[in-house]
Amino acid sequence: MGLASALSTALTGLTAAETTIDVVGNNLANSNTVGFKASEAAFATQFLQTQSLGSKPTENNGGTNPRQTGLGTMVAAITPDFGQGTIEISSNPMDMAIQGDGFFIVQGGSGEQLYTRNGIFKLNAENQITTITGNRVLGYGIDSQFQIERTQLVPLTINLGGAEVAEATENVYLEGTLTPAGDVATTAGIIRSGALGDDSYSQPAGGATAAASVAPDVVGPPPLSGNSANGAGGMTPGTYYYRIVYGDGEATLPTIPESMASATVAIPVAAGDNMIDLADIPVDPTAGAYATRLIYRSAVDQANGPFYLVTNMGNNVDTTYPDVMSDAVLATQPQLNTETLTGNYTYYVTFINAAGIESRPSPAIVQNINGGRVELRDLPVQTPGDQWIARKIYRNTNTSPNTWYDLGVVLSDADTANIYFTDHMQDATLELQPTLDFDGPKITDNTLLTDIISRDGSSYPTLFELGTLSFSGKKGGRSIVSKDFTIGASTTVAEMVLFMEEAMGIVRPPGPDAAHPIPVDGGTGSQPGGRIDASTGQIVFTSNNGVDNAVSISLSGLKLTPTGASASETVNMPFSSTQTAIGQSAVTDFIAYDSLGMAIQVRLTAVMESRDNTSTIYRWFADSPDNQTISGYDINVGTGLVSFDGEGNFISATNSTVSIFRRQVPSRSPLEFDLNFSQISGLAAETASLAVSRQDGSGPGTLTSFIVGEDGTIRGVFSNGITRDLGQFRLARFGNPSGLEQKGENLFAAGVNSGLPIEGDPGQQGIGTMIAGATELSNTDIGKNLIDLILASTMYRGNTRVITTSQEMLDELLALRR
Repeated sequence: MGLASALSTALTGLTAAETTIDVVGNNLANSNTVGFKASEAAFATQFLQTQSLGSKPTENNGGTNPRQTGLGTMVAAITPDFGQGTIEISSNPMDMAIQGDGFFIVQGGSGEQLYTRNGIFKLNAENQITTITGNRVLGYGIDSQFQIERTQLVPLTINLGGAEVAEATENVYLEGTLTPAGDVATTAGIIRSGALGDDSYSQPAGGATAAASVAPDVVGPPPLSGNSANGAGGMTPGTYYYRIVYGDGEATLPTIPESMASATVAIPVAAGDNMIDLADIPVDPTAGAYATRLIYRSAVDQANGPFYLVTNMGNNVDTTYPDVMSDAVLATQPQLNTETLTGNYTYYVTFINAAGIESRPSPAIVQNINGGRVELRDLPVQTPGDQWIARKIYRNTNTSPNTWYDLGVVLSDADTANIYFTDHMQDATLELQPTLDFDGPKITDNTLLTDIISRDGSSYPTLFELGTLSFSGKKGGRSIVSKDFTIGASTTVAEMVLFMEEAMGIVRPPGPDAAHPIPVDGGTGSQPGGRIDASTGQIVFTSNNGVDNAVSISLSGLKLTPTGASASETVNMPFSSTQTAIGQSAVTDFIAYDSLGMAIQVRLTAVMESRDNTSTIYRWFADSPDNQTISGYDINVGTGLVSFDGEGNFISATNSTVSIFRRQVPSRSPLEFDLNFSQISGLAAETASLAVSRQDGSGPGTLTSFIVGEDGTIRGVFSNGITRDLGQFRLARFGNPSGLEQKGENLFAAGVNSGLPIEGDPGQQGIGTMIAGATELSNTDIGKNLIDLILASTMYRGNTRVITTSQEMLDELLALRR
């Protein structure tokens, strides 16, 4: 038994030495493997052969020890050394090292969780972080808002060049000097359009004619005649002189338009007679152009007049008339007007209604007259359904040929064919009358936009039609972004004026802060905003006070694209300045960003609103053409007051928030950000200045790089300078890491004696921290392992000698038979 057991015992020693060499060889082979943990073989005695258990001491014997012979050794454990390896800086930002306890969590081929200390990572085709052996690294991902989702482990993803992010503006920082010097902004800029008319009112048509008035023919044949008679008359014997005129018999007129008077006809009254029977009174040869004839007569024996009205015959048919009027009664009658005109005259006809609204004039009627009267015929009549009730005649004078005066005669519009009017008013008298308004009925708030007309000489072109109106004005000399307005069949002037007012960012009182209302114009007392001057038919815009708030509209400021057309045309509606703005002010433009990274144009204007012996106050206005309200086109997005003390220090602001609505895009609405005025000086300067030093928003940026913190947070850096979380590394530690099951490729799996994994962020729960751009080297101790290798080889040789010796002894034993 002794020699046989020696062979077995030596064999266990050989096996143990081989195991040691295997372990040491593996350690040395992985001395350059990142994250490798060296192992050490530990041995224990194997079975024992007991020859005696020994005895305890007695009175006569000191006792004996057990006698046991060992039967060899066995590998009790191969224990990995999870001691910290050396940390080496790497040039690859994807390399990670763990300083302290813990393992990276990776995904196995079957989806199971495995663990490794090897931190050489790379990105795969799906932008996922993987180990060099292709295992996905697990951690916490992010949601659409770049917030880490701490619910479940997912493969970590870094979408370089693909991920985009934007940041909405929250703060805008201003600098500059809002000086107390200069004029306080008390006067606003005011602009006016030309006079605009309403085309819904009809205009007298053309066709009227003019000619020299023709006197009644009393010469004949037959000549005007008369027979002396004795009747109920009051005339006395002698000679009476008559003149006849044609006239309009409308009783509603204050005077009767009369033609030129006829020649004088003398008719005697014989002794004993007291009346004259007139005969062969001429009738209007134009068959009704004149409605009546008027007979004028002098007193007895007054050949040169004056002549007084005897009768208005009231018709254009009868040719006889009995004259019985005494001279005393005659002297109380209207006297014959013998005035005549000489010159080159132009006439216009207008319609009027019961409210006094007067139409545009008819085409011009021109007549040259020399010592006569002008007869206007075929005057225009109203269109059926119109509300006109009368007509008015206007004429110029020799001294004012470019001004037309009201002749002061209103004609009923009931006449039909051959309507006429006879003019003999002297220039001096006429020039005392009201003048003709060529622009006709003025626009009102309710006038349809398609009915607006303007006068171009004697024509009245329509300015608007159905389509899209593009408006671009100026404010403080700086262009305002164009806005579009749809013109429909029911669009009114008031709607267009409101559109233009909002598109120019004019703020009406009281404004958003009733405690600090928007001031009115100090020059006219007008409120800021757009309105229609009913007396002139002009569109008027009053700006907010201050030079840089003054609005203006260029000749090409309004462009119309008719429905169905592709090209636009300029609307000929010029505006001119009627009041120049006064007031120290400053302006600056900058870009803000909404939640989608869309660029938002903002213009900030500050005007000096007040100044006293203790403080200077400026009012700021913010405009943005990108403001998208529920309805309307308002570009004003905020206003408030900024105060400075007597040393030029910023005191306070009544409001500092700009609010821009984003209703036509999916951005967060409204975009609100604060204006920081604290760095603005209120010291005296030659001019006010304002600038934006910085703002914290940005447009869309692409992920260009990333960094990993000690806590395992992956922080992405975008091309717009924004940083966002991209994920969170999670590490795991075990109560007994030596109990982990090695899976090869630097991977470990939880073992039956390792304990459950304790997951956590780096630096928490006893887990080590992470170092980016570094790797953990193998913790193989080459010197120690070489010594272990020498000892193992010596052990192996020693055990072989035991076997050789045992063999020799067996050989000697077998030789005894010889």
